[in-house]
Amino acid sequence: MMAPQKASPERVSPAQPVAQETHLPFQPHTVEETGLNFLFLVELLAKILFLRGQLHLADLAEHAKLSVSVLEPLLAFMRTERLCEVTRTGEVETATAYNLTELGRLRAQDSLQKSQYAGPAPVSLQAYVEQVRKQSIIDMQVTRENLQQAFSGVVVKEHILKQFGAAMNSGRAIFVYGPAGTGKTFLSEKLAGLLSGTVAIPHAIVVDSEVIQVFDPLIHDEVVVAGELSSLDRRCALDARWVPCCRPVVRTGGELSLDMLDLDFDQAAKYYQAPPQIKANNGLLLIDDLGRQLASALDIMNRWIVPLDRHLDYLALHTGKKFMIPFDVIVVFSTNMPPKQLADEAFLRRLGYKIYIGVREEEDYRAIFRQVCNELNITYSEKGLEYLLHEHHYKEGKPLLACIPMDILGQVRDIARYEGVQPELSEELLDWAWNNYFTHD
Repeated sequence: MMAPQKASPERVSPAQPVAQETHLPFQPHTVEETGLNFLFLVELLAKILFLRGQLHLADLAEHAKLSVSVLEPLLAFMRTERLCEVTRTGEVETATAYNLTELGRLRAQDSLQKSQYAGPAPVSLQAYVEQVRKQSIIDMQVTRENLQQAFSGVVVKEHILKQFGAAMNSGRAIFVYGPAGTGKTFLSEKLAGLLSGTVAIPHAIVVDSEVIQVFDPLIHDEVVVAGELSSLDRRCALDARWVPCCRPVVRTGGELSLDMLDLDFDQAAKYYQAPPQIKANNGLLLIDDLGRQLASALDIMNRWIVPLDRHLDYLALHTGKKFMIPFDVIVVFSTNMPPKQLADEAFLRRLGYKIYIGVREEEDYRAIFRQVCNELNITYSEKGLEYLLHEHHYKEGKPLLACIPMDILGQVRDIARYEGVQPELSEELLDWAWNNYFTHD
């Protein structure tokens, strides 16, 4: 296989791919169809106008991600209540500009004290639950051809690929374990290339008037949907409160804590950020280096018992209200620790697939070594590889780990650059890199 690295790889999805999907939600045309409270939307518009100042109707619709037909009764109510005024009217309806009155500014300031969220209109919890179920990861099929494409050029045994393929079709958690340096992280991250289809991610959801921000541009890859119409009032336009995206991939490692798995309430902004498992809904959640977190591995594993078993998670607002939310995620745990040190048999049964990644056979190690030489522009030498195997690996009893070729050859390249010479597999350079790489008593 190619050299495994701990750093998150570049996103698998191409930039702005085009999707043709029928399950993406269509835009609402009335306040009732939004699933949101009328006064909640009035407060949201007041906050937007307070923070952005005078806005044309088209700009207000674009910011709030609501159609003109939804905005009209809200703005009419605000004018009746003397919260806003029309400051300029153009030849077309969308050229009308709105501004807050002094009373409106006072009301907006009161609303901002409760929550400073002034972004796109959220969706209801019920709408979110229904949408997650429509685009469930369980309905996604992975075939042998998909595996071959995603793992193209990777040196890995067929039986491991078969395990990964079946595991991805199960929709259940995957437990990848084995010694450090065997390529567990690298192989786990390759699973992102098996995700297919477009899913709708809401900018935010609302629960009891509390806003939870979900869409994260650092995680969610937006796609262009074929046939989408930009007109604000066309019946076939998509609901702009949802962002069409590739299935998400969320990566976390040693920094993971139990607190991160709950809603993150910003005391200053007065709204929430969704936890990683919610941002990963309908996609993949990779938990690397399990056992190296500040919280005990047992506590972290126990946190997942109910979600993995029932495909539901329970979250709580700072007000104390608890609510259920879908847990439609393939969780991939990767660890160097023996499974029995992390969890009991009852929990391990809930992990659909346990995949062991061990040290490499010499044939695989040679293939990886050649690949890395090509990647680093180092002229491959059979003599150099034989020297590394017999004078270092075998004499010193060092296992053939998948990470070693990249690490050793990377140092050969580094010292060659320093010396201003071409990197080569000479005994001198290989010895130098080997002695740097391994510690000595």
